[in-house]
Amino acid sequence: MTAFSILEDRSAWQKDFERRLHAPYTAAGFSVAAAERLAEDLRARIGDWTVAEITDAGTRVGHVAVEVADDNGVLAGSIHDLRVDTPHTGRGYEQAARDWAEAWCAERGARRLGIRLTEPAGDLFDGYGVRGQLRARTIGSPSEPLGGVTARPMTPAEYPAWRASETAGYVAGIVRSGALTPEEAARKADRDFEKLLPQGLETPDNTVLVLEAAGEPIGTGWLRHGHLPGVTYGYSLYVQERHRGKGYGRAAMAAGEQVALAAGDSMLMFTVWGGNEVAMNLYTSAGYRVVEEWRSLDLPHGSSRGAA
Repeated sequence: MTAFSILEDRSAWQKDFERRLHAPYTAAGFSVAAAERLAEDLRARIGDWTVAEITDAGTRVGHVAVEVADDNGVLAGSIHDLRVDTPHTGRGYEQAARDWAEAWCAERGARRLGIRLTEPAGDLFDGYGVRGQLRARTIGSPSEPLGGVTARPMTPAEYPAWRASETAGYVAGIVRSGALTPEEAARKADRDFEKLLPQGLETPDNTVLVLEAAGEPIGTGWLRHGHLPGVTYGYSLYVQERHRGKGYGRAAMAAGEQVALAAGDSMLMFTVWGGNEVAMNLYTSAGYRVVEEWRSLDLPHGSSRGAA
């Protein structure tokens, strides 16, 4: 019989978890320094997690780590680790651990449950909606010629309208993914923009671009350089609807890659919200691989299996 018991001494689990943290990032081409930065946030929060040992007839078969915390005013659960030891995989322990995590979080008032995937999980989380992906690509050289698309810095006169439009698009993307309600998404957007662009266009290490073709504005881009060592983060890439389907998406990405290279970075990464299949297909075709994928499920999920 599969059982779950909360660990008092988590040292062995934590050592193994930290050993596994860097692997997906270095495999995606991040430097050791960048991978360490990505792992830092997770490592800093480990103390707030609850870790359970999975056993069957007294034999340890794996671990599951969970947490319930406030997320934009809503209690949300997270599965931070679900690991079944290699000799015991494929015997149903993964499903049992998932069900236990759902019940444990629901019993503590969580309204949704999320998980961050860094490797294929088969069909284990097929019932969880894809809320977003982190995509990245090493850019030794831009993926394509600019194809007539040029990029220039945004002017102060253009900034207010862009900021309002960008905020609205950000909220819409979050809501479309199913990650948050419109009210929760709006609160998150206000906090994020104040944090990320406190000085507007003068915020250090940020570049806001206007993309043009034949002298006409066709879209915008927003990049933060040195987000991680050697990595530029693309906060947004937007091509106006009437200019879509003309290959400008790929050309705009190439423009962003050139700006990142000029800033001294050798990797560009983006977050794309779930439900945005057009962007996902664009990133895939341009060679941007999935580094992390976030999925979530509304709770309760009809599971009454006991949580120890």
